[in-house]
Formats: sequence, C-alpha cells, structure tokens
Amino acid sequence: MQQRPEQTVSDNPLRHLTPAEFMALGGNAVVYVRPIKGELLATMMVEPDFADDEDFHIVVSADGSPLLVADSAEAVEEWLSDRNYGVVALH
Repeated sequence: MQQRPEQTVSDNPLRHLTPAEFMALGGNAVVYVRPIKGELLATMMVEPDFADDEDFHIVVSADGSPLLVADSAEAVEEWLSDRNYGVVALH
C-alpha cells in the first residue's frame, strides 16, 4: 500500500483557486466557515471591537466577502439554516 503525505489545511486545493474558478464551483451559493481569533478579525474590520484572545467564526462568500461574524458555531449553524449555501469548513 502506498503512503500518502499528510495534507494540511494550507494544502487544500480550494485555497489556490482564482475568484473566477471558485465562483464557477457554485457562485454565490458557496460559502466557507472558519474559526478566527479576535486579534486577526480586528485587522479585517474598520472599527474593530474584538478581544484579541477571543474565538469567533467567520462566514465568507465564494468571492471573499465576509457575510457573518459570530461568537459560536451554533450561531453560524442557525444563520446558515435559513439559507441555501454549500458550505466548506476550514479548521
């Protein structure tokens, strides 16, 4: 049996798609969800008000636009339950 190298999140082929290629996968019907620290989230916002060591979850559309920032996975699940998105979860 052949050994496959361990794949990390940074090796995920979705990370290397151009915006046009990602949109072709599902356009505005595809989002990705990932955990994010408040410190990094604060660098993405105009008026950040996030504790550096706090954990959040961000939902981003296929074109890279942030759609939701939540403080729990349950809040993300509830928000997504009312929408018809294909979801990619990044850890």
